[in-house]
Amino acid sequence: MKRREFLSNAAVLTAGFVSHSSGQELPPYQPRDWSGNTPLRYPDPDMIALDSRFQRYIPFNTPIRRHHVGTLWAEGPAWNGVGRYLVWSDIPSNQQLRWLEDDNEVTVFRDPAGNSNGNTFDHQGRQLSCEHGNRRVVRYEYDGTTTVIADSYEGRPLNSPNDVVVHPDGSIWFTDPPYGIRGNYEGNRAQQEQPLSVYRVDGTNGDISRVTDDIDAPNGLCFSPDYSLLYVANTGAGRDIKVWDIDGERLRNGRVFAELINPENGSRTSADGIRCDVDGNVWAGARPGVQIVAPDGATIGVIRLPEVCANVCFGGAKRNRLFMTASQSLYSVYVGVRGAGIA
Repeated sequence: MKRREFLSNAAVLTAGFVSHSSGQELPPYQPRDWSGNTPLRYPDPDMIALDSRFQRYIPFNTPIRRHHVGTLWAEGPAWNGVGRYLVWSDIPSNQQLRWLEDDNEVTVFRDPAGNSNGNTFDHQGRQLSCEHGNRRVVRYEYDGTTTVIADSYEGRPLNSPNDVVVHPDGSIWFTDPPYGIRGNYEGNRAQQEQPLSVYRVDGTNGDISRVTDDIDAPNGLCFSPDYSLLYVANTGAGRDIKVWDIDGERLRNGRVFAELINPENGSRTSADGIRCDVDGNVWAGARPGVQIVAPDGATIGVIRLPEVCANVCFGGAKRNRLFMTASQSLYSVYVGVRGAGIA
């Protein structure tokens, strides 16, 4: 297909969209040896710029690496800078796994894990997890005990908290879609008793407030580098990324930030987990792997993976290493920008 024809077709498919990829056709995918035993010619062919703005983020001489294979549905990567490790969830297996940077070793970190999904670390280095199975957000304390951050709102249980981030003011923000209560594979089947919402937990008194339910199915979320904006991925009917202005303890001016197109076939796709870099770009787990969305809402680049990527985070000593939890595997690649936030 010629580029002009592709652009024309993409325009028809995306009529009315706020933003989408540039329309550049991806080169055909070439199967590769993910064991690392076969040398790869640089630059990595699956780091693909759809817009010239993404070129600066592609180091010439670095490969995408697979560190582990064997999970059922990998989710919730979070980087611990002190321990130099990555923790992530295998939701159906009811486990959390840990990858050690110093020796590339993967071990079981927590079992059982409440069918945990999203994870992060707070500004004191404590891990926070969203537990599908127990329908709650928890914090693991230094002494090994567990503190329940939120498990209900206005006297009714939450649905199945999905992803979580922390604000410098100590507050904890999380999404609550229904995926963990729709069946027994990633949690426990139960009736939905709350609207699908985003919540904020006050870091001082623990009070929980619903900051918005104006989204079909809130999933991944992240702050902008200056914490003035909150981005939330919508995996419901809207299949978009929304953004709000943060006004103290409230959100205002909600709007669509981006609607994503799979550049492999021109079809609509949705983001799952999302993270911001220090330049304000949003890195989203979205077909065909990871899509990178500029602050103006345009998709400027793709990291193509052989599996569906659920979530991402930045880590490493310089926070310039992107970790990607994708179905059965954990991947990483160095990029030319640092991640915003702490985990």
